[in-house]
Amino acid sequence: MHLSPTPRRTPSADPRRVILRHAVLVLLAALAFAVTSAGPARAADGDVTWTVRTAANGYGDDRSSFSYGVNPGSRVEDAMVVANRGKDTLTLALYTADGYTTEKGQLDLLTREKKSVGIGAWVRATKATVRIAPGRTAEIPFTVAVPRDATPGDYVGGILTSLKQSDDTEGIAVDRRLGIRIKLRVSGALKPTLAVEDLHVDYHGTANPFGQGDATVTYTLHNTGNALLSAAQKVTLTGPFGTLETRAGKIAAAPELLPGERWKVTVPVHDVTPALRLTAKATVTPALTDAAGSTTSLKPVEATTTGWALPWTLLLLIAAVLAAATATYFLRRRADTRRKEREDARVRDAVEQALQDRAQGTQGAQDTEDTHAAR
Repeated sequence: MHLSPTPRRTPSADPRRVILRHAVLVLLAALAFAVTSAGPARAADGDVTWTVRTAANGYGDDRSSFSYGVNPGSRVEDAMVVANRGKDTLTLALYTADGYTTEKGQLDLLTREKKSVGIGAWVRATKATVRIAPGRTAEIPFTVAVPRDATPGDYVGGILTSLKQSDDTEGIAVDRRLGIRIKLRVSGALKPTLAVEDLHVDYHGTANPFGQGDATVTYTLHNTGNALLSAAQKVTLTGPFGTLETRAGKIAAAPELLPGERWKVTVPVHDVTPALRLTAKATVTPALTDAAGSTTSLKPVEATTTGWALPWTLLLLIAAVLAAATATYFLRRRADTRRKEREDARVRDAVEQALQDRAQGTQGAQDTEDTHAAR
């Protein structure tokens, strides 16, 4: 594997020149980054070029990496071959380091100043530096000394060559690294287990009140066992009682995770019917690789969670219709009440007028009778 340069900045550098230098270095690092294949890995920078490969011996003649099955307390001796393809004599530092999975899903190795507790602590080259003339090669023997109390399982790291280059005028120091992966499987009970943790589902509606929306499913894969594992992944969403199933598109397999490592996964799911309540199910199928490179699929691991899938635009439309219907009902009721009040008032006025007219008629008749009596 060819590991990217690690730039370091000194405070005395001109900021504009440093930024330009960083941009160039990042570009060169991106172009130079590669993972060891069946052929030798190469590091090139102008006239400085070198390659690394596994030595041909009893472990194999054309290996892409170093891989061993070992017992606690055992020792393994092997070698790496370094070739100087440049025009000048090359002096390289040699060291080993533990591996880890980056956020991009690639294997990387700890930098020299970080402490290693596995491969980086158990593997030692016979020399700390190597000096190679142009066009020549050097075989670098190394020893793997497995502790007696080493726990069973997989360990990954690497043996590296390192070339430090500095430019005092620019204030930049670059550590160019080129190495080969080392994998150990310590004998004992192998427990390849993978867990799905922190599963969540979020629904994202659409402006169309009768349309489908999208959902986002997130979870974390946690290698809780002691074996190196990758995993195939599948995500499905269903509505109430398992109806309206929607499957996510093809999901890339998870990268190989070292024991104890976690990997965050985000899966978009399209054309989801907002059926008020969603059930999300994540199914991962761990894959275990043996020493021969054969992969075995293990029992799938499932996890489920629920979340709301509310059609907000439809609910707002329904609310608006209900509000309009309610307002219409109360307005009509108010109009009917006022109309009834007016009708009652007219009836009351008519009755009162009739009573007044009747009273006046009765009084007039009485007055007439009194007049006749007086005569």
